[in-house]
Amino acid sequence: MNNLTVEYKEEQIKNSRGALLFTCRWLPFSPTKALVFLCHGYGMECSEFMKECGTRLANAGYAVFGIDYEGHGKSKGDRCYIKKFENIVNDCSEFFKSICAQEEYRGKSRFLYGESMGGAVALLLHRKDPSFWNGAVLVAPMCKISEKLKPHPVVINILTKMEQVIPRWKIVPSKDVIDSAFKDPVKREAVRNNKLIYQDKPRLKTALEVLRTSMSIENGLNEVRLPFFVLHGEADTVTDPEVSKALYEKARSTDKTIKLYPGMWHGLTAGEPDENVEMVFADIIGWLDKRCNAVTLDQSLDPFDQGSEECSDNIVISMAKATGGTQANGRYLCGLKGPCARPHSAM
Repeated sequence: MNNLTVEYKEEQIKNSRGALLFTCRWLPFSPTKALVFLCHGYGMECSEFMKECGTRLANAGYAVFGIDYEGHGKSKGDRCYIKKFENIVNDCSEFFKSICAQEEYRGKSRFLYGESMGGAVALLLHRKDPSFWNGAVLVAPMCKISEKLKPHPVVINILTKMEQVIPRWKIVPSKDVIDSAFKDPVKREAVRNNKLIYQDKPRLKTALEVLRTSMSIENGLNEVRLPFFVLHGEADTVTDPEVSKALYEKARSTDKTIKLYPGMWHGLTAGEPDENVEMVFADIIGWLDKRCNAVTLDQSLDPFDQGSEECSDNIVISMAKATGGTQANGRYLCGLKGPCARPHSAM
């Protein structure tokens, strides 16, 4: 990737529950094509792990905005404790819509970008306001629990009884996801050395919230109507590629594209060889470029009244600004030569 110059900013906001949340943005110096809103995965964060994504998209002309969920990354809260998954969705919605309501961004197309659990967040943002978003890029999304991984109902029942007593306990057994998600050993270690990423056992309440959310999304796949591009590595053992196939097949979207990458693992954005990164980013940017002039129903009628009202509790606390920063070289989104694609519409 060519290291072009973008404008990078950080700020803290206060959510409706009084918690300070970290947000960041990558802005192009060229005219803004559209807005892209990042939804990171479980235990992840935006400022470091998704820096390459923000930089690449900003270099392509997109204004990119990220937020660390409560308890994640640089945001305040018990580390990786999800009391209610809907809190994540509401916080993202309030922050993202506060950006859309700004004068300089009115009339710009609005895209969601979700990785892994962030794919679930993006789909729930669409469910929350179906006509607001112009489209979504979903990278190895958590939108259905694989039958191979779904816990037995008896196990779920036992854990549910325990969650009211020990919700924050880190007692849920899990394999080392980093070893399973990131193929390249150098990049794998870079992820492991990122101290902003949660690497302990999942908390009981968090695990159950993620499970319930996945099952809810699975039951509502036929409600998905927005344009989307779903990407998945065929060798992914963290989220089953079959879940992306199910989304593609059941969604009612008239504009939907799926692309599967042979031999790729879960960490499409940070764990594969650089040549794969270049290929997939070309796919993503190409998909966005062909849709960045779309207009939603909300935009054509009354685009920002909803956003402004919903963002009333989104208070800016402080801002740090670094202009003209240069970002690191490419480590995001990938595919092997000759990946299989099954577009419902032209990419």
